Amino acid sequence: MDQYIFLLPIATLLLFGAMTPGPSFILVAQTAMSKSRLEAMCISIGLGLGASTFAFVASIGLIALFDAVPEAYIAFKVLGGLYLCYLGFIMWRDSKSKVVSSDAPLTKKPAVFKAVFLGLATQLSNPKTAIVFSSVFAALLPAQAPAYTTSILVIGVFVLNVSWYLFVAVLLSSPKAQASYLKFKTHINKGLALLMGSLGSRFVAEGLKP
Repeated sequence: MDQYIFLLPIATLLLFGAMTPGPSFILVAQTAMSKSRLEAMCISIGLGLGASTFAFVASIGLIALFDAVPEAYIAFKVLGGLYLCYLGFIMWRDSKSKVVSSDAPLTKKPAVFKAVFLGLATQLSNPKTAIVFSSVFAALLPAQAPAYTTSILVIGVFVLNVSWYLFVAVLLSSPKAQASYLKFKTHINKGLALLMGSLGSRFVAEGLKP
């Protein structure tokens, strides 16, 4: 087991990265407060799948790809930024819609698969996540990594990300949190929308910068 000790600092850094507020946190928080705990948890699973995808790709040389084809990173950054701007627009639009209290009977089943896909797409749209994984792996992976390192990284990243976002989903879907959301819904949604849109706009501007 000593041969895998290098995974501990990697896991620590990636957990701190997941806990840093960003588009993923915003999406889980908004869903947990405005919709349902189940949908927020499904989004958490999607975010974990997206993070695992980045972990797998980064472990086989994402930095090398971006160095070899700079246009790939530029396109990735611009398209990801545009997607985040779109999510910000949706949040702003929804700030004006009515919200049914969580005490009211459900008229339809939560969109489970749609929520998982939304989480996956949101995670994959964030170019910063790709760079974080690539940088951490490049700095801390040994030149001769032991067998199964990639598999352990992919599974570990999934568990770390899903655990953190499930915690956020459960915490912010409490009756107290949802009551606060209902009271200040318009201001909360517009604030989150502006934050999401500003992140997306920054990614687009950085990608188009000469």
